[in-house]
Amino acid sequence: IMKLIFISDTHTKERYVDIPEGDIIFHCGDISTRGYSYEIRDFGEWFADLPHKYKVMIPGNHDFLFEREPEKARSIIEECGDIHLLIDQGIEIEGLKIWGSPITPWFWDWAFNRARNTLNGINQGDNIDNGIKKHWDLIPSEVDVLLTHGPPHGAGFLGTVLREREDVGCEDLAQAIRERKIGLNAFGHIHEGYGILETEETIFVNCSILDVRYDPVNKPIQFEWREGKFSQPEESSEG
Repeated sequence: IMKLIFISDTHTKERYVDIPEGDIIFHCGDISTRGYSYEIRDFGEWFADLPHKYKVMIPGNHDFLFEREPEKARSIIEECGDIHLLIDQGIEIEGLKIWGSPITPWFWDWAFNRARNTLNGINQGDNIDNGIKKHWDLIPSEVDVLLTHGPPHGAGFLGTVLREREDVGCEDLAQAIRERKIGLNAFGHIHEGYGILETEETIFVNCSILDVRYDPVNKPIQFEWREGKFSQPEESSEG
C-alpha cells in the first residue's frame, strides 16, 4: 500500500496546514501569490522538509516565475531538496505512473494560460498551435495519477465557480482523461470546489486548501494505492 496525500492552492499559507503522514505528497499548484522568488524558496524549504519519502509538485497560474524564468524557478526548488517538479512531464514512483501539467484555460492572462481549443473555437488571439490541446496531447497513454492545476469540464461542483454557477473546466482535458482512462485526476484552482467526485473510470479530486476567502480551512485529501486501485482510508472517507 502507498499512502498518497494531495494538496493545492496554499498561496504561502502552507505552514497553517496539518499534513497527514504518507508516502507521497502531491501539490497541484499555486504555492505563491505572484510567483516571487522568496515565496517559491520558502515553500520549497517547507515542502522538502516534510517527512514524506516523495514530494511531487506542479506550478499554478499564480506561480509566474515558473513560466517567465523556468530555469531560475526550477533551480530554487532543486536547491531546497529532493522535490519532483513536473511541467508537462512524468515520473514513475514505485510503479505509480504520474504526469503533471500547470496549464489552465485562458482567463485574464495569468501564468500558464492557454486558449481553449474546443470551447467557442480558438479565442484570445491565439492560433490552434498555441492552444491548450497540444499540452494534453503530451499525456502518455498510461497514467495512474494526473496532476493538473485546473479541473476538467464535467467534474461537477469540483470545477464550478459558484458566483456564476459556471463549470469552468477544460473540455480538451476531459477528453484526454476519457481517452486514457486515467485513474485519478487531482487539481485545485477553483477554491470553492474542494472535494471528491468518483466516476466509473476516474476519481476527480479538488484538493484546494484555501477557500474563496483565502483561508486555509480545507484538509489535505488522502488516498491509498494498492495493486493498481485507489481507495480512501477509512478515517478520511467522510472528508
